[in-house]
Amino acid sequence: MIHSILNDKATRLYLILGGFFVANALIAEMIGVKLFQLEALIGITKADFTLLGQEHLSFVLSVGVLPWPIVFIMTDVINDYYGVRGVRFLTLLTAGLIAFAFLVLFAAIHIAPADFWITSSSAQGVPDMQAAFAAIFGQGMNIIVGSLAAFVVGQFVDALSFRGIKRITGDKRIWLRATGSTLISQLIDSVVVTYMAFWVLKDWSFALCTALVITAYGYKLVVALLSTPLVYLVHAGVERYLGTERAQAMRKAALLGRDEQ
Repeated sequence: MIHSILNDKATRLYLILGGFFVANALIAEMIGVKLFQLEALIGITKADFTLLGQEHLSFVLSVGVLPWPIVFIMTDVINDYYGVRGVRFLTLLTAGLIAFAFLVLFAAIHIAPADFWITSSSAQGVPDMQAAFAAIFGQGMNIIVGSLAAFVVGQFVDALSFRGIKRITGDKRIWLRATGSTLISQLIDSVVVTYMAFWVLKDWSFALCTALVITAYGYKLVVALLSTPLVYLVHAGVERYLGTERAQAMRKAALLGRDEQ
C-alpha cells in the first residue's frame, strides 16, 4: 500500500512542498535571534527617520525573515492545489514541531556541559560555549509565544484570503491572489508577533511597537511583490510535474472547497 501512495504524483508533490514549508518555518524560528541592518546588506546609507514620535528608526530586522518568502510561496501553491485544508494541516503540524523543537532546546540548554567543551572554542573568540549556546538557542518565551501565535493566525488568514480572492477572480490572476493574500496575512502576522511579544509580554510602548510593525511590514510588502515571479515559476513546475489535466482538476477541487468535505 505504501508504494501505491508514494507512486502518486499529487501525494509526492504535497510531501515535497510540505517539506520546504516546514523546514523553512523551523529554520526561520531557529535563526530569528540574530538581527541585521537591511541597509548595510543592500549597500545603501542607513535610514534615520522618526515615526509616531519614535526617533532614529531604521530597518533592523531578524534574519528569520530571510526564509519566509519560501513559506509564502509554498503556502500559496499548496492552497492552489490542495485547498485550505492542506494549508491548515501543515500550519498546525509546523506549529507543533516548532513548539517541540523549543522544548528540546530548553532541555539541551539545561543539561550540564562537559568541562572541556565550555572553553573548546576560546581560540575562535568564544570563551564560554555554554553561555553562547544558551544565548543563541534560549530565546525569550515572549518571542516564542508571539511568533507561534502570529504564524498560526497569519497562515490561516493567508489561506482564507487566498481562496476568497481566487473565488472572485477565478483560476486566473495568480499574482493577485498570491500577493494579495500574502500582504493581508503578513500585516496580521506583524501586528500579532510585535504586540504580543513586546507590548503585552514585555511592556514596550504602544507607539514603539506600532512603529516597528510599520517598518517590518514595509519590508515584507516589498519582498512579497518581488517574490511574485517565483510563484509563477513554481506553478509552472507543478503543472509540468502533474500534467495539465490533473493540475487543473486539483485546482478546481480546491477552489470548490471539496478538500473540506
